[in-house]
Amino acid sequence: MFRSQRVTATVPPASSAGKAFEQSPLESELAAVLVSALNLETAPEDIDPTVPLYGDGLGLDSIDILEVALEISRRYGFQLRSDDERNKQIFESLRSLAAHVGQNRTT
Repeated sequence: MFRSQRVTATVPPASSAGKAFEQSPLESELAAVLVSALNLETAPEDIDPTVPLYGDGLGLDSIDILEVALEISRRYGFQLRSDDERNKQIFESLRSLAAHVGQNRTT
């Protein structure tokens, strides 16, 4: 899948003072994966780990989620399947995604 530049996702500022959100180490790592895989125009530390990934919030669409799932599968050694009934919960936020990756990673 090819995207030359990601322009649809917008990330609200971390705060009025420009401070980064508090992220766990895995959340920080996954935020960097999101930014890199989707060419987001934001810093990984500016992604609120509690904001929804899909639709409102980070603004990802189904193709973005598929790209993220493929990258996570490649990096962490387990498959995220499109027919998994838990996908809505898994991709609810960066925090929920990190929890799932933390429980299932093999690498």
